[in-house]
Amino acid sequence: MSESKTEILNQDANDGILERLFKLKQHGSNVKNELIGGITTFATMAYIIFVNPQIMAASGMDMGAVFVATCVGAAIGCILMGLFANWPVGLAPGMGLNAFFSFTVVSEMGYSWEVALGAVFISGILFVGMSFYKIRQWIIESIPESLRYSMTAGVGLFLGLIGLKTAGIVVENPATLVSLGDFTKPDAILAAIAFLIIAVLSERKVFGAVLIGILSVTMIGMGLGIVEYNGFFSAPPSLAPTFMAMDIAGALNISMISVILAFLFVNMFDTAGTLMGVAERAHLIDKKTGKIEGLSKALKADSISSVAGACVGCPPVTSYVESAAGVSAGARTGLSAIVVGLLFIAAIFLSPLAGMIPAYATSGALIYVAFVMMSSMQHIDWKDFTNGAPAAITALMMPLTFSIANGIALGFITYTVLKVATGKTKDVSISMYILTVIFVAKLVFMG
Repeated sequence: MSESKTEILNQDANDGILERLFKLKQHGSNVKNELIGGITTFATMAYIIFVNPQIMAASGMDMGAVFVATCVGAAIGCILMGLFANWPVGLAPGMGLNAFFSFTVVSEMGYSWEVALGAVFISGILFVGMSFYKIRQWIIESIPESLRYSMTAGVGLFLGLIGLKTAGIVVENPATLVSLGDFTKPDAILAAIAFLIIAVLSERKVFGAVLIGILSVTMIGMGLGIVEYNGFFSAPPSLAPTFMAMDIAGALNISMISVILAFLFVNMFDTAGTLMGVAERAHLIDKKTGKIEGLSKALKADSISSVAGACVGCPPVTSYVESAAGVSAGARTGLSAIVVGLLFIAAIFLSPLAGMIPAYATSGALIYVAFVMMSSMQHIDWKDFTNGAPAAITALMMPLTFSIANGIALGFITYTVLKVATGKTKDVSISMYILTVIFVAKLVFMG
């Protein structure tokens, strides 16, 4: 048999395996489209391998280990989503939750990163339990839309403040709390340049805009002599410092309830919104029945990934809205998610590059992501004060108290009180009453 015929037969065999696993033809796709879609998704979310280690290192965690944990956690989530749910969704440690982990739970509340990781693990277990039963659906449906949207926007504001603070664009001021930083310093200028590069490229639909912005400003810093070249490739750092390091017993403390709930709710609503959006773009919704193909499996894959992420040493692993870019490029099945996962594994060997990325470069990315997340506020009914005020309080109090958990607590309490006091009790679900009591108790007895 000729060599060319052998290659054709081998290709047919491979296509057969992939067809059986991912039902490519049924979804109107092919291997080429899935590869391109997977590469596109990875390029749009690869910034997390540089941003997450820097944020998590602020909690005292080993930066090299967190870098590997980020890649491994993302790879596990992507591969699980691809094989189990057959969805074209990339997963990685969640933005916002990593900042909450380091700057609120560890820096402000004083818990060790091991205890904080234990809280992530417990929230992940609860997430899995809710995904296998209808509790998750009940909670999502019983919490008003205005608060769901405001939570996303609040996390965005929280990220934005961290980015501005890290870059030195916003600094503390004893008289006014905050004021404008010194733009004669390179960090502030380069962070602003990073944001502008990313914003312009994103608006022009340039492939991998966030990644390009981060790397461009790093190169500028190198040219100015304030970034030291360390190479690009090397053997990956050890994962040992963070692997299975969570302190679950320490997290089983009544004072950690609001922290666990914050991890759980933000992850839950962020995931729900992302999966719904991707399902619509990937044509996974049956036009006749309105049912979403494989949604239950996708929710389970996402929740299990959060537990896996905690085990290796990173914040909740969640579905990324950047997956929509891959879908636009042709991804329709889980094969693209597998591609994303394999690329995250390959990225483990880029640790010198990750260590070389300066904080001001990732700050620019944080500021950009913040503005993207804040756009969710447009969906809130501002004409009804009992909806608008709690939403605004939720979003504003996250950065102003430097705590996602406090923002959620104050927003939920305000919503329930305003609705009951104005006679709109039908808008308040049983779960909202329960959560309000929990949050009031937390603020009164635990501060």
